[in-house]
Amino acid sequence: MRNADGRPLLGTSDDIVPMVRWLFFVAALVVMIVAVGGITRLTESGLSITEWKPITGALPPLTQAQWQAEFDHYKQIPQYIDVNGPAGMTLGQYKFIYFWEWVHRLLARLIGLAFALPLAWFWFKRTIPLGYKPRLLALLALGGLQGVVGWWMVSSGLTAEAADRVSHFRLAAHLLVALTTLGGLVWTALDLRELARGQARARLTRFGALALAMLFFQLFMGAMVAGLRAGYVAGAGWFSLDAWPLMQGTFFPDGVEWAGGALHALVNDPYLTHFVHRWWAWAVVAVLIVMARRLKAMRLRKISIAIHCAFGIQVILGICTVWSGVALWLAVAHQLCGALLVAATAWGAHGLGRRDQVGLGM
Repeated sequence: MRNADGRPLLGTSDDIVPMVRWLFFVAALVVMIVAVGGITRLTESGLSITEWKPITGALPPLTQAQWQAEFDHYKQIPQYIDVNGPAGMTLGQYKFIYFWEWVHRLLARLIGLAFALPLAWFWFKRTIPLGYKPRLLALLALGGLQGVVGWWMVSSGLTAEAADRVSHFRLAAHLLVALTTLGGLVWTALDLRELARGQARARLTRFGALALAMLFFQLFMGAMVAGLRAGYVAGAGWFSLDAWPLMQGTFFPDGVEWAGGALHALVNDPYLTHFVHRWWAWAVVAVLIVMARRLKAMRLRKISIAIHCAFGIQVILGICTVWSGVALWLAVAHQLCGALLVAATAWGAHGLGRRDQVGLGM
C-alpha cells in the first residue's frame, strides 16, 4: 500500500526484506570495527596517524619518503617522545601500528558508504516505509558523529600537554556511540522485519529500558577500564584466585585514590574502575537472566538462548582476560563479545516489546 507520493505506507515484503538484510549487514560491519578498535587500542596504534584526512587518508603511504614523513609526524607527539622513542622504535615497528589504525579508519569509511549509498538508493526508489526516514537519518547522523568523536578522541593524545594515551573519557564516548549505533541498527532491522510480516513495530518496555541502561553503564565502565589500562591492576596468573575473584589478593583493592571524592575515583582510579566493572557485571547478568526467562515464556526461545550465550561467554572471556595478564586475543574477543551482547540485548528488548505479545513483556 502506497500514498499519493508513491511511498509505502506499510510496505511490501519485496520492498522491505532488502532493507532488513542491508541493516543487518551494516550491523555486522559495526561489530567488526569494534573488534578492530580493540586491536588498535591494545597495540597502542590509535595515535600512529596524526592527521584526519577523510578522503585522501584512505590511501596509506606508498613510498619510502611518505613513510618517513608520517613517522616524523608521529615523532612529535608524547607517545613517541615519552615511550616509543626511548624504547628505540624503528620505522618497521611504526608501520605495524600504522597498519592497524589505517585498517580501523578504512573500515569506518566503508561502513559509511555501506550505509549511505543504499539509503540513498532506497530513498530514490521510494521504498522506505512511512515513518522510517527520520530513524534512518538518525542512524546516518550517528555514523557521522562516530567519525567526529573518533578524531576528537585521537586529538586528545596529540598535544604537547597530553599523556602517552588518549583521554579515557573520549575513548568511552567513541565506543559507546558505536555500540548505540549497533543497537539502533539491530532494532530498526527487527522492526522492519516485523513490518514485512504484517506486524506492528515493537515498543521499548520499562524492563527492556532497564536492561539496556544497566548494560550501557557496564560498557561505559569497561571503556574506562580500557582507557585507564586498568585490566592489569588485579594481578595475573591462570586460575589465580588472587587475580580473580580477588584483586591483588584482596576482595576490595588497596590503593584507591579517594582524594578527589568517590565520583572522581569511580571514573579516574584504575583500581576502583576495575572493581566496579567486574562486579556490576553480575547485576547485569541477573537482569539478563530475567529477560531471557520472560522471552522463553513468550515462546521466543532463540532470543533467550542468544542472550544466555552472549553474557555467559562474555563473563568467561572477562575472567580469562584478567588471568592472562590481558592477552591481546582474549581482550579483543572480550570486546567483540561485548558488541554481540549489545545486539542480543537489543534483540531481547525488542522481543519484549512486540505488540503482538502485549502483556507478556511488561
